[in-house]
Amino acid sequence: MTTTHYTGEERRKRIFAIVGASSGNLVEWFDFYIYAFFALYFAPAFFPSQDPTVQLVQSAGVFAAGFLMRPIGGWLFGRVADRYGRRTSMMISVLMMCAGSLVIAFLPTYQSIGLAAPLLLLLARMFQGLSVGGEYGTTATYMSEVALRGQRGFFASFQYVTLIGGQLLAVLVVVILQQLFDKQELMAWGWRIPFVIGALAAFISLLLRRSLEETSTAQTRADKDAGSLKSLFTHHSLAFVTVLGYTAGGSLIFYTFTTYMQKYLVNTAKMSTETASFVMTGALFVYMCMQPLFGALSDRIGRRNSMLWFGALGALCTVPILMALKTVTSPYIAFALITLALAIVSFYTSISGLVKAEMFPPQVRALGVGLSYAVANAIFGGSAEFVALSLKSAGNENAFYWYVTVMMVIAFLFSFRLPRQAAYLHHDH
Repeated sequence: MTTTHYTGEERRKRIFAIVGASSGNLVEWFDFYIYAFFALYFAPAFFPSQDPTVQLVQSAGVFAAGFLMRPIGGWLFGRVADRYGRRTSMMISVLMMCAGSLVIAFLPTYQSIGLAAPLLLLLARMFQGLSVGGEYGTTATYMSEVALRGQRGFFASFQYVTLIGGQLLAVLVVVILQQLFDKQELMAWGWRIPFVIGALAAFISLLLRRSLEETSTAQTRADKDAGSLKSLFTHHSLAFVTVLGYTAGGSLIFYTFTTYMQKYLVNTAKMSTETASFVMTGALFVYMCMQPLFGALSDRIGRRNSMLWFGALGALCTVPILMALKTVTSPYIAFALITLALAIVSFYTSISGLVKAEMFPPQVRALGVGLSYAVANAIFGGSAEFVALSLKSAGNENAFYWYVTVMMVIAFLFSFRLPRQAAYLHHDH
């Protein structure tokens, strides 16, 4: 496989397309995480209750509702991308994210409009959940189709670079605003700032995406099966189940070592919140930088081998790593252990979208990738924290480690179903 037949201009155009496609990803995830990080400050404005825990539970319920909208988003945007083009679908999803952020930024509080405030917040979050659900499948499909041959793994890995980048940016904004304003100011109006930033960033991404070239052909868009659920489940059900099988474990272990890890270090390892934030920010930064390396590795050893390594190492190392983190006292050792776990996860995340895209033909590709990912992610990724905390409060925290391990064994077994040679995606016109 060579990359020599690309002209300099062609390479530049494709790299710009990767930047444009993944910019929206960064914005989507920034907006999604900002909500989680700032819930502490704005929960009282929307959920008036004397008990701060009740407020947090209610705002977490709104966060979960965003997750539940993802499968609908995966189906809706997958259909749009397969029938009307990847570019159209990506523009609509980032526009929706922008609108959702703007609504939250300027939403009147419970004090001003009563019960309408939390209801409007819920609606804005569901709107954003729909958008994130659609973003993954379409971006993954577009990036896999536009990436340079022979370097597909490397280029497709930038989907997770921007996804983690969105998380990091959200953390950074939290830290900066905490330095600039005191708690009262943040609770009064400061929490609105990040949502304005998110809306502006989404608008910039929209402008970038407008100039992208379409990767699907008029012929595949006109196909009677384009974006059809019936066609997906009649002709590609095996591919769909395979993707579901390894995405369930992939999503679960990703959320375990990214979003849940912060709480785990505080609640279980008894670290201070500041130290835990510091450790996680460092680990996430290293994790982000690892994606292109693991993507390039998959170009050398093959997608199937990368996925088999992911399943095997995940199954073998999850319990020892989580057990070691349970009693860790040094933040440096915690950082090393989490980075090791994230390196294992990188075998999957760096090529996550690509392995899925290579399983489906162009007329149902965005739908197949988006829906299978969103379903597995909503069930296994979205519930990771809930399951972990429930088992912990039931006094059986170790059961969670074994649950992750079992899901990794399943991911390993499903990875055997991957084609030995990566499919040659149609797109090189």
